[in-house]
Amino acid sequence: MSLSDQTPLETGFHAKSTASEVLADIDLTDKTAIVTGGYSGIGLETVRALAEKGAKIIVPVRSREKAADALAGVAGDVSSKAMDLGDIASVRAFAAEVASEHPVIDILICNAGIMACPEARIGDGWESQFGICHMGHFALVTSLMEQLEASEGARIVALSSTGHKLSGIRWDDMHFQAEPYDKWVAYGQAKTANALFANALSRRLKPSGGHAFSVHPGGIFTPLQRHLPKEEMIALGWLGEDGEPSELAKAGFKSPEQGASTTLWAATSPALNGHAGVYCEDCNIAAPSDPESETSRYFGVEAHAADDAEAERLWEWSANALKAV
Repeated sequence: MSLSDQTPLETGFHAKSTASEVLADIDLTDKTAIVTGGYSGIGLETVRALAEKGAKIIVPVRSREKAADALAGVAGDVSSKAMDLGDIASVRAFAAEVASEHPVIDILICNAGIMACPEARIGDGWESQFGICHMGHFALVTSLMEQLEASEGARIVALSSTGHKLSGIRWDDMHFQAEPYDKWVAYGQAKTANALFANALSRRLKPSGGHAFSVHPGGIFTPLQRHLPKEEMIALGWLGEDGEPSELAKAGFKSPEQGASTTLWAATSPALNGHAGVYCEDCNIAAPSDPESETSRYFGVEAHAADDAEAERLWEWSANALKAV
């Protein structure tokens, strides 16, 4: 796929469609799904919605106690296993355990992530946002390729963000070793990596009938903002001076259930058959960004996040980088 494939469809859904609306006609009985970050924010709503439709769900967790409390109210077949996306050995151990118990994985949602956090290193010196958002998920998916290929049309969804507009892949200084660390540029690079990952993965899944997509879930108040001080969120226009959601946020932000809807649409909708690798937003394929539009800061996909050559370059870089850890 390429930027020319980014053509919106007539889906019948919109920015504020809910998870239950998107899945109204979907039956997931006998399907097995993995949802990273599935015990908070939109991840929890994603798990709840999938469980309601009959899926068997495995949630990787760093904190079993926190996960148990969060998932206690979710009805359905939901289990958890230990995993830390920032620890590749942990990711591999999780994948090996899952593979030994589940020969087929039908849905894998790469939902977990961090945003605009203080500088940190993981893995082989990787900048932490890139390492957790991209490399951890890359290791997870590639470790479970046999199980995904065994499914009749597996769906993998990588959560990107409109933040991808902030940076392409910084090939000359990917981990901020030469230039000072910029938390937002680092976030942008990580979210571009998520989109390019789905692009490249879609070609590798094609022989088995699988599809991969990236999605921008929308603006949602979740624990993802935990590293942002109140003053910064006021400056961004997300909060008013009183610390409460601004009028802009009230109008444009989504509830967690609405925020899960594009993920769930990408994970299940037959309308996306034949559109593998595209970047989605608001329960639709996103259009290319229009630089002439006042809304281009928030909507559409940039060319650098829908570039086949960049996607293949990142895939090869990531595969080689994993060999070092």
